Amino acid sequence: MSDILIVDDERDIRELISDILEDEGFATRLAGNSDDAMAAINLEPPALMILDIWLKDSRMDGIDILKTVKRDNPDVPVVIISGHGNIEIAVAAIRQGAYDFIEKPFNIEQLLVVIRRAMETSRLRRENQSLKRRDVTTSEMIGASASFRALVAQLDKVTKSNGRVMLTGPAGAGKEVAARYIHTHSNRASAGFVTVNCAGVEPDRMEEVLFGRETPERGVEPGLLEQAHGGVIYFDEVADMPLGTQSKILRVLVDEQFTRVGGNDKVRVDLRVISSTNRDLDAAIKAGSFRQELFHRLNVVPIAVPSLEERREDIPLLAEHYVTQFNKSQGLPLRMFTEDAVALMQTMIWPGNVRQLKNLVERVLILGDGTGPIEARELPGEEESGDDDGRVVLSGALAMLPLREAREAFEREYLLTQINRFGGNISRTANFVGMERSALHRKLKSLGVVTSAKAGVRVAHMDEDAEAD
Repeated sequence: MSDILIVDDERDIRELISDILEDEGFATRLAGNSDDAMAAINLEPPALMILDIWLKDSRMDGIDILKTVKRDNPDVPVVIISGHGNIEIAVAAIRQGAYDFIEKPFNIEQLLVVIRRAMETSRLRRENQSLKRRDVTTSEMIGASASFRALVAQLDKVTKSNGRVMLTGPAGAGKEVAARYIHTHSNRASAGFVTVNCAGVEPDRMEEVLFGRETPERGVEPGLLEQAHGGVIYFDEVADMPLGTQSKILRVLVDEQFTRVGGNDKVRVDLRVISSTNRDLDAAIKAGSFRQELFHRLNVVPIAVPSLEERREDIPLLAEHYVTQFNKSQGLPLRMFTEDAVALMQTMIWPGNVRQLKNLVERVLILGDGTGPIEARELPGEEESGDDDGRVVLSGALAMLPLREAREAFEREYLLTQINRFGGNISRTANFVGMERSALHRKLKSLGVVTSAKAGVRVAHMDEDAEAD
């Protein structure tokens, strides 16, 4: 997309403009009517379009073509020319999204100034899109655990389709990263990925934000749906979308078109829709806060994103990745974690999931002395342990138990934590805790701990029958 498309029903005019532009080093294509113009655009969108308002013997006039181009290829600047120009036509063209208006007979120098300025605008837009496409850090999936591999396998299955995906999982688990992964590996990767923060937009502004608006003063202001044309629209925390907007989004999904706020023209959009939520949408439907029809439209392919609790094996990889990322983006020190620090992180509770881990790594790198590996004592919570005498503070419930029961309760919780830390791998757990594999199996059986498969991942839990005994 680096040439200029010249559309004029007068052959002499379009060839004159082409000769002038080619002398200046620009590549051009020519069209004498609306059918040829639309065919040229559909074949390959130009970097810039010079468009005559009046086209004899054409199905569409210049304003009609302008509307279509700004709907389907909004990044292409359009310069309007006309021999019958007046201020009303100029204003109408600008309102419909034209870059500029030039009246025939035009001054060649004036024409070149406008063309150069418009081509620079086009270049900057292309560079911006290219930079967006190269920004793959937010779509990079990091992990090696069984639950992580199962997630990526599901994502890979949907990348090449156009099916709507509903990502579920707790806050901070990485649902947006998963959505961007789908986009980056899809045939829509060259188009935009537009996020709608359903919880962050005021309900009374949601429709303007999504559909855009038209006003006499400001003309056309495209909304997020229009900006995502050809690419992906991502509804983040879709359960927070206002009920009134839900019905309109449902209509867009059915018709693939909408009307801007304050406008009359239908705007066609080609979108892939990905949604996410950390809430129970079935409960929201029963409560009347989410439309069942919309749920069925969005939930074509449901994919669960696991919590960090379900993929503790990935914590070392994630922590190392964030250290490298913060070193490159902020110049923070490139420090690795000691084995003790990694072991501690793998046994910590992570209510904020991967986002919490990322914040912890950034905090440690900012507050640390910047030298040597990161020790366990530098992690949040460790500084509150007091004297380094190896003492363990018991919980009230554990402290009230007889020694035998307290020891069993501690061993049970300790082994549950370690097995889940190693993704249900008994051999690695036995090696870490310093036991023979067979001895560990006997110990687990005596404590009523069993391992089972959950979504292809082995996890440890209490045997309910043993617990009842």
